[in-house]
Amino acid sequence: MSSRMRPQTGLGPSGVTAVLGPTNTGKTFYALERMAAHPTGMIGLPLRLLAREVYEKMVDRRGERAVAMITGEEKIVPPNPSYWVCTVEAMPLERRVSFLAIDEVQLAADADRGRIFTDRILHARGQHETLLLGSDTMGPILSRLVPGIEYLGRERFSQLTHTGHKKVTRLPRRTAIVAFSADAVYSIAELIRRQRGGAAVVMGALSPRTRNAQAALYNDGEVDYLVATDAIGMGLNMDIDHVAFAQGRKFDGRNARNLQPAEVGQIAGRAGRHVRDGTWGSTAECPPFDEELIHQVTEHTFQPVTALQWRNPNVRFGSLPALLKSLEQAPTEEGLVRARTDDDEDALRRLARRHDIREMARGGAALKLLWEVCQVPDFRKVTPDQHAIILGELYEQLIERGSIRREWAELQLSRLDNPNGDIDAISNRIAHVRTWTYLSHRSGWLDDAGYFQGEARRIEDKLSDILHERLTQRFVDRRTSVLLKRLKDDAPLLAGVRNNGEVVVEGEFVGRLLGFQFILDPKARGPHEKRVRFAALKALGPELMARASALAEAKPDELKLADSGEITWRGSPIAKLRRGPQPLRPDFELVAMEHMPASAVGAVQDRLRQFIADRVEGLAGPLVALQRALNRPSDDPEGLSANARGVAFRLVENFGAMSRRPIADEVKALTQDERAGLRKLGVRFGEYTLHLPALLKPAPAKFLGLLWSLSSEAAPGRYALPPAGATSVEADETVPHAFWYAVGYRPSGKRAVRIDMLERLAQEIRKARDEGGRQGFETNQRMMSLVGVSGEAFEDILKNLGYKKQTVEREVKVAAPVVADPVAETVEDPAATAARQLPADEPVAEGQAPDAATQVGTAPPTAEAEQAVSEPASEEKEAEAPTSDPAAETSQAEPTETHQAASQDVPVTETPPAEAPLAEGETVTETVTLWRYQPPRGPRRDQKDGRRGGKPGQRGEKRDGPRSQGPKGKGGKRPPKDQKPRTFSSGPRKRKEADPDSPFAVLANLKKD
Repeated sequence: MSSRMRPQTGLGPSGVTAVLGPTNTGKTFYALERMAAHPTGMIGLPLRLLAREVYEKMVDRRGERAVAMITGEEKIVPPNPSYWVCTVEAMPLERRVSFLAIDEVQLAADADRGRIFTDRILHARGQHETLLLGSDTMGPILSRLVPGIEYLGRERFSQLTHTGHKKVTRLPRRTAIVAFSADAVYSIAELIRRQRGGAAVVMGALSPRTRNAQAALYNDGEVDYLVATDAIGMGLNMDIDHVAFAQGRKFDGRNARNLQPAEVGQIAGRAGRHVRDGTWGSTAECPPFDEELIHQVTEHTFQPVTALQWRNPNVRFGSLPALLKSLEQAPTEEGLVRARTDDDEDALRRLARRHDIREMARGGAALKLLWEVCQVPDFRKVTPDQHAIILGELYEQLIERGSIRREWAELQLSRLDNPNGDIDAISNRIAHVRTWTYLSHRSGWLDDAGYFQGEARRIEDKLSDILHERLTQRFVDRRTSVLLKRLKDDAPLLAGVRNNGEVVVEGEFVGRLLGFQFILDPKARGPHEKRVRFAALKALGPELMARASALAEAKPDELKLADSGEITWRGSPIAKLRRGPQPLRPDFELVAMEHMPASAVGAVQDRLRQFIADRVEGLAGPLVALQRALNRPSDDPEGLSANARGVAFRLVENFGAMSRRPIADEVKALTQDERAGLRKLGVRFGEYTLHLPALLKPAPAKFLGLLWSLSSEAAPGRYALPPAGATSVEADETVPHAFWYAVGYRPSGKRAVRIDMLERLAQEIRKARDEGGRQGFETNQRMMSLVGVSGEAFEDILKNLGYKKQTVEREVKVAAPVVADPVAETVEDPAATAARQLPADEPVAEGQAPDAATQVGTAPPTAEAEQAVSEPASEEKEAEAPTSDPAAETSQAEPTETHQAASQDVPVTETPPAEAPLAEGETVTETVTLWRYQPPRGPRRDQKDGRRGGKPGQRGEKRDGPRSQGPKGKGGKRPPKDQKPRTFSSGPRKRKEADPDSPFAVLANLKKD
């Protein structure tokens, strides 16, 4: 029956008036006006969310003390209220009111909730006025069921037009997209966030507080799109211009079915606000609607409702079978149909199968209580069996003790007070809390019900706020939404940069400015990324110019040089070193400077050149001085001679340290004056190397390693630098020898030894050789402490230096009685002894960790060793230096353990067991390990010199190493000039008999024959 054909006749004889019409006709507003005109009133609404909205409007009209609100999970009841705002299920019908209204009465035909609305239509009445609000499709059925009812037709304020199918990305602003599953809602909302900046989400599964917050997000204009289920079709007043259906089918709790025309009209009718016209259509995967349905929705002409859902409200509690039978009773009045089995009836039948429940529910109050327990809503939407189990436990507690155990209730609520988890987890907890909210409002079910009502409300509000925050974070990009609006309006943008580099445009974070590079926030990426980036950079122009000026005037401590060759300013990379025309003149390239103003590039480049020059001068000063001396002409008093120039050039080329072997002839040709000139420039002539001691400190060594990497075109940081203060480290065979020399270390077998410590070790060996004579020398604790290793690792270093180990026996006199005590003869770890002998106040080298001195292989040299290295060697000591290096620059082996047991490096003395103490003056024989220099037999072709890149050495090159103390190629001392050299003669050699069975002997016998 069309409302257009019904005259507005006012109240009928029965006092019941049906106010019918399509959406956007002001029916609810009219009901509130009528209720306010009565001294008392009550209105039943289909949704808890709508009830809250109407309650707030009535509070504005009559005040908080005059208005009560009752829903299944919430009660606000002041003393003696005059007006009651309720959900349809929670209406307190025992209260007598002058006015009563029921909204959305067409839901009486709904399979799930229809029986409740039907009962209210038939039995709920106001003393003076009753209004039934809903669709005009209810006209005929209400005429049959409510005798004497009158009708008040309402016309739609605006027109509703169909616009067809559109892509989601082309939907207009102020659009509500409707889907019928949580997965579909979430996926569409995510797409809208990426394409249009964000969307609000409204679903029936959300708590009212969350739905209110999401609806406010849309109504306040923070987002232009709303993704919702059919919950928006039930009276929610929202500023919607267009409704787009993303799905044409829905699951009604039993089956998936197509949408009915009336349902489409109810939802589509939300488009348009008061007198503003609205549009509707389809989108996403929803197929286009047929012409007949479009006509019905546009013209609001739907098939009238022919039957309402009904269930017997007068149930009998004589026995459990009687209760079940009364629920199965069929309606006798035309226009009513038996409602399908609802959740409460299904729970009752499941519990009735349990023997213990049947025993407890033997009629009367116990059976009535069981029916009330079964009516607890399944907010959690679990399986029917799980829901029945919870209801059975509640019923047992209520029967046994009269109320729910407080401890159990507190435990259940405490488990739900958890803010962690994703959207689904938070939503599930809210559903559980709603169950406890419902239970707390049941009279007498919980001791101290007020406490549990407050606690459940607190947890639900807390979780609802968190859920709103999660939804907003996931589906709303406030930044993109705001920027798109401002760009569309072509308005000037308000931008700024915070102290931490965050770029804020129109109050929204859009990225970060690191130095001169603008890094867009990853969350802003998408179709509008270019527009957001353009807007940010446009607003950042003044800030970038100011930064360029500040960089051009930057103080030295504001610029930093990293080990990777990267130059940073205020913690942000601005340039990177690269190979230059000379080793000490590295070049650079600007990085992350694409946004720097072009007018400021020249000044920035000049500042960076000055910074690099200062770093080279400060960290490699001795090498720079040597380079300058090379550039002076030979006749300059501070210049170098030709011989000295060659040595200096090689040192500069090799970054201040190199093996002595490749230039042994050049060094030998230097005069004392030439040597003195080089020493004045900081050059140290060692037994194995030529180096500049000032460059061995950690900071210069690290910088020279970087320069070597740039010069050799190796990636900076490819080869690990030795720890600061380490006297020796394991030498990886893949590392070029030139790198070790550049950082102040000499490869020596399987380890690389710091050059100053190696030269100090050479001095210690020379002293020991002078004391040991021709037989060789014994190693001692001091030698091992200089290089920080012992055992096999120390022996490997000696072997690389050209020394050979041998075991000899010698006789010694006993100076005092000695008693052999095997237990007391213990061997101490040389490394531990060395650590104990180091001075406690030894200064820590620059960049060294505080505990580096206690690490094996990294113990700093003693003060005496440092002092000895800092002093140039005398000509007498140089004269004693070896003319060849026995085993320098050999290929590296696999690294070994740094520290071995002390028993492997301490000379072992074997004393024969004695029954009695030895007397003073007696002689004993001891076995000792001595080291003796082994002269090389010839040049090795696999040697590597100290030049850049580690190229193989040339044939015939002499080696560094201890000089032999006799004639070249011979052992022993040189004979005095007045003494003839000793001669040796030998007798005739004994001829070795040939093997008669040898084939050569047989051949010789044949020749004789």
